[in-house]
Formats: sequence, structure tokens, C-alpha cells
Amino acid sequence: MKFVLEMDLSGMAPDGEAGKELGRILRYWAGALQKMELKPGQGSVLYDSAYREVGRWTLTDMTGTENR
Repeated sequence: MKFVLEMDLSGMAPDGEAGKELGRILRYWAGALQKMELKPGQGSVLYDSAYREVGRWTLTDMTGTENR
């Protein structure tokens, strides 16, 4: 199984604090993933602190297929 994370940092935190925003998002999901039964096909859209969509994470099988 693969954990795939894609985020667009270009529009995130235009004041130059993209690293801080990225850290916030990763901390949130690191905690949430511990409580999930992880299997291919799961995933979620990622939002920054202004609730703008900035990416998504997905679980796939080893070939990259989501297998929902």
C-alpha cells in the first residue's frame, strides 16, 4: 500500500509562511490517520487554515490504483 500526498504550496500562505502552514496540515492528518482503518481507496482533500483546497492524500495499492 502507498500513501500519496500532493500539495500545491504556491498559493499557500502568501506571506511567505508556507512551511508553517504545511506543518499545521501535516500535524492534523498525522493525528487523524492514527484513528483510521487504512486501506486502498481512502483519501481526503487537504485545506489550509483559510479553508482553501491545497491538495489531497490518497491510499493506493502498490501499483498506484485506489481500489475503492
